[in-house]
Amino acid sequence: MASDLRPDLKAMLETHPCYNECAHRKFARMHLPVAPRCNIQCNYCNRKYDCTNESRPGVTSEVLTPKQAVDKVRYVKERVPYLSVIGIAGPGDPLANEETFQTLELLKKEFPEMTLCLSTNGLNLPENVDRLNALGVKFVTVTMNAVDAEVASKMYEFVRYQGTKYQGIEAAEILVKKQQEGIRKASEAGMLVKVNSVLVPGINSDHLPEVAKRAKELGAYIVNILPLIPVPGTKFESMRAPTSKERKRLQDECEVDIRQMRHCRQCRADAIGLLGEDRSAEFAHITCGEEREEGERMTMELEGDTKYRIAVATSDGKEVDQHFGFAEVFRTYVVDGTNIIEEERIDVTEQQEIPLFGPGHRTKIEATAEKLKSVDAVISTKFGLPAIELLREEGIIPIEDGGDVREAVRRAAGSIFKERSATFE
Repeated sequence: MASDLRPDLKAMLETHPCYNECAHRKFARMHLPVAPRCNIQCNYCNRKYDCTNESRPGVTSEVLTPKQAVDKVRYVKERVPYLSVIGIAGPGDPLANEETFQTLELLKKEFPEMTLCLSTNGLNLPENVDRLNALGVKFVTVTMNAVDAEVASKMYEFVRYQGTKYQGIEAAEILVKKQQEGIRKASEAGMLVKVNSVLVPGINSDHLPEVAKRAKELGAYIVNILPLIPVPGTKFESMRAPTSKERKRLQDECEVDIRQMRHCRQCRADAIGLLGEDRSAEFAHITCGEEREEGERMTMELEGDTKYRIAVATSDGKEVDQHFGFAEVFRTYVVDGTNIIEEERIDVTEQQEIPLFGPGHRTKIEATAEKLKSVDAVISTKFGLPAIELLREEGIIPIEDGGDVREAVRRAAGSIFKERSATFE
């Protein structure tokens, strides 16, 4: 389908890290938290503020006015030169907030070179497609967890539409209808639509292939299956998170009908930077004209010959092709000068049946990090933030990379040297 796109959309797609996996290591995005109000209540959502260590949709350290948002884009753009996408994803629903449209208008005027995108629950999308199109929004993400009202009624507590609050099947019927109508209209208007679906075991897991098929019929470009995060304070706080195998099985099944996004990080509403390097905390509470003092960086070089032991998430020993949390075996390599020597493998197969989120998941990461204690660094295609934190606590450097294993190992050795030789920043 990408080959059938208009030239302008195709060019934007090349630099959009969420729609194009090849772009997520090269181009950054910035989410503007200008939309605090929401018109539905999902059973898995708790919009919690001031939680800089938590990475999930709906979380932000601040809510900005449209002017503050544009000022912040100006500030960040100078410090993140590979910034290509500006999005609005909450912390509520963007289309339930007039500030969203005010912000988009200001962004279009000042940053016409930037790709604008928006994430919504879809309830107010049909009546706003033309308005978004006129403001230059070409990428729209719709969270659609079901196309059957019976299933959808188990995912939401209520829907507030045109001043009336609905619950149960009635609420689900309204939302499902509006979501599908909005996806169709946005696609027909020339926008690229991504459908997000939250995978909740026992609720909609068997239904998601039908959602993916319908998304394709409506004109969506890609589907992103997100694992449930059991968040305290929500109706689903005691639900089990899906395992990586469950999620992958569904992705593989749905990919028969529509392409799948497999590199999502379930970003915060104020996320900044590359998908694997969220810098939102660095820029938190920055206001117009306010700059932090930048200290000089002092470095020293390590003396003598140094050997590095590096673990790699690879399925075949040829390509770096696995997510850290999905790898069952890590191959290890010792870099000694120009030589790369393969050593024993580290087996973590037993950890793969543990859910992706919740107390058990942290135990899984801790056990994996314990087995990797002897290495200096780990290379994989992706890491979750908890994994990065735990590996760092063990003195292990997490490195996201891909391609030929030995070339990746050689690059990693250089990264280890640079990081360890920097004593002050």
